[in-house]
Amino acid sequence: MANPLRLSSPETVNDMFTIFLLNADDTRTPCKLEPMKKLRPSGGYRDTASFQTTTIIYDATVWFCEKFLDARSRTVDQMIQAARSGRQNIAEGSRASATSSQTELRLVNVARSSLDELLLDYEDYLRQRRLPQWDPDSKEASAVRRVPQEFRKDRSDQADLTDLNDEQRFALYARWLESNDPAIRANALICLINQANFLLDRQIAALEKGFVEGGYSEQLATARLAHRKEQDRSDPPDRTDPTDLPKCPQCSSLMALRTAKSGKNAGQQFWGCTKYPDCKGTQPV
Repeated sequence: MANPLRLSSPETVNDMFTIFLLNADDTRTPCKLEPMKKLRPSGGYRDTASFQTTTIIYDATVWFCEKFLDARSRTVDQMIQAARSGRQNIAEGSRASATSSQTELRLVNVARSSLDELLLDYEDYLRQRRLPQWDPDSKEASAVRRVPQEFRKDRSDQADLTDLNDEQRFALYARWLESNDPAIRANALICLINQANFLLDRQIAALEKGFVEGGYSEQLATARLAHRKEQDRSDPPDRTDPTDLPKCPQCSSLMALRTAKSGKNAGQQFWGCTKYPDCKGTQPV
């Protein structure tokens, strides 16, 4: 007879978690558990253009500092840490998105701020050494910005830069980022940082919109109530039962539990239509 108090180490078999119970005769009885589905998706940052661009910036900054700056200079540490922060916080924010939209938004903002700091370092490098900084509309800057479009134009399979690995993407910018002229490298990196900042600004705007419309806690409460309703389906609840999800008074769609972010009712929960912003129906909890 299996002893449920003695468990061997878990193994993964056929995309399922398998736990083996140890019997008295040391034989093992498999006990398979289906993996739990996440309420909100997370991860996937490696396939985003913002993460891939900041990876190029991070690598190129490390090699720029090794070639053109004194390794003992504090500026080297600051530039490398700023480039690393821009990349790492995108990854951490993506992972945090499963449980906290607020944490994800904060970390992506940290990434954006770190890239701004790095941008100033490259501008300072050029100015203090009286090296030219490319005008945003110059042919040199335009050539760097056009790399993704030129790549897609030359491909018959409609692939883009996100389909490449890190080495292949870096190779597309190598003529600038591996130049022996520090001004060319610094200016190309300024172009790439501005591109990454543009991508992060769009990402932040989308996260802010999602946060205002309802964060993780509201989704969790709605999912919990929906689960209770599913369990009680065989025994229909009374109309006054609070576990019965209400219908929108305007469009009859299901409503979600939300929390007011501002105004005289800030912090209080209310029922809001799940079709918001198309429908703005509400009712008190």
